[in-house]
Amino acid sequence: MTASPATEPVPAEQDGGSYDVVIIGAGFSGLGAAYRITERNPGTRYAVLERRDRIGGTWDLFRYPGVRSDSSIFSLSWPWEPWTRKEGVADGDHIREYMEDTARKRGILPHVHFGTHVQSADWDSATDTWTVHVTENGAAKTYRARFVFFGSGYYNYDEGYTPEFPGLNTFAGTVVHPQFWPEDLDYTGKKVIVIGSGATAVSLIPALAQKASKVTMLQRSPTYLLAGSRVNPLIELVRKFTPRKISHGFARYFAVAFESIVWFVARTAPGLARKIIRAQNASSLPAGYPVDVHFKPRYNVWDQRLCLVADGDLFEAIKNGRAEVVTDHIDRFDQTGITLKSGQHLDADIVVTATGLQLHALGGVRITVDGNEIKPQDRFSYKAHMLEDVPNLIWCIGYTNASWTLRADMTARAAAKLIAYMNSRGYTHAFPHLGGEPIAEKPAWDIQASYVLRNLHALPKSGLKRPWVVRQNYIADAIDHHFIDKIDEDMTFGRVATPARVAG
Repeated sequence: MTASPATEPVPAEQDGGSYDVVIIGAGFSGLGAAYRITERNPGTRYAVLERRDRIGGTWDLFRYPGVRSDSSIFSLSWPWEPWTRKEGVADGDHIREYMEDTARKRGILPHVHFGTHVQSADWDSATDTWTVHVTENGAAKTYRARFVFFGSGYYNYDEGYTPEFPGLNTFAGTVVHPQFWPEDLDYTGKKVIVIGSGATAVSLIPALAQKASKVTMLQRSPTYLLAGSRVNPLIELVRKFTPRKISHGFARYFAVAFESIVWFVARTAPGLARKIIRAQNASSLPAGYPVDVHFKPRYNVWDQRLCLVADGDLFEAIKNGRAEVVTDHIDRFDQTGITLKSGQHLDADIVVTATGLQLHALGGVRITVDGNEIKPQDRFSYKAHMLEDVPNLIWCIGYTNASWTLRADMTARAAAKLIAYMNSRGYTHAFPHLGGEPIAEKPAWDIQASYVLRNLHALPKSGLKRPWVVRQNYIADAIDHHFIDKIDEDMTFGRVATPARVAG
């Protein structure tokens, strides 16, 4: 008789402790939530669970050459912590340094648990408690909290999007996705093809062109590009003569106003917007350049995100012959490069697939309520930060047409306000409730970007009317947040072991 092998004991989950709030992610959303919640609710016990080894989120993940903000840093930075550098279009490493310095200065850093990968979050109505299951530095661990705040972004950190290109495996050179840029990649003197024409490609190409022998932006169709200065002289003048807090507020609202005007003109007078952008592009490119071939999109401005060309660096790289734009479709890869549908062949040593992201709700964390799994994409979003019938859960999702932090800060303040309201009345749970009436719906993000169209239903649903609509309008949201919204509108409140109260 053969003895069966001994079964390895499964190690018990370690206890990470109990908190008032567990915040997932140490990027702009998570750190902002930590500040706003404790600002309004002093003494709140909280933990920030960060999967990576450093603060920064997106700005730690993306390390490709030229990575920078594609909107003004004055609206991307926190309103409560001034940006002190002069650049209004900031490099990625400077943004991450700002975030880490702020976390240290504001006392948030000691609350961050690095190397902590959240797997699931389970709500128990018997105790009104979330149990968050994680893998922390290789060990299973649990955290318990009254509230969970998801500041984990909107895309999959583990997997970028790369189409299935015919013959890709025959290419003898290097293929890299910007989301996973190798630190040791040497592109000096190399022929580089960047597939894509979005914000990543637009910022990456001028940086590569400084060392590469030639960089080609290969696009299926053009994107709207608008040149802008890294440093705004008006903002610098105001900063020179006013205190930092005042000048930061001015810079922030100037940036918001400018971005809002550009978006408003684009949506109300698309023909005018196209003419303005085309004229600027033509003036920035060599005489006789085929602007309408490479820089005339088929869609209207802001149907997809408008890309910023900082100091016109992409146009300058084209003018000096270090970069070129090819508008065509890929037929196949071969050993030395790419053959296009037109028959043209592009030689390459390195191919960069700047082809987009994969949408991901709540960081892919599995959510259950009393043992029943909740699919975020099946639920309506309430005021763009809570989920229908899911208690004490806040999620943060930014704008597609403005800086992420504008809505992230609004969400953090809403969370802080809700927690203060519940504490003052002794409530231990709260959730938005639709009632029995069905409502019309639309995707949470209705921008026509490829990464959205590939997975329209990856994010929670949006209604068509407030408070169930996810708008891409910061001004309207700010007015609602400050002057209209009631804390208990369409909300259900209750206490442990007591019936819930439907607010009215």
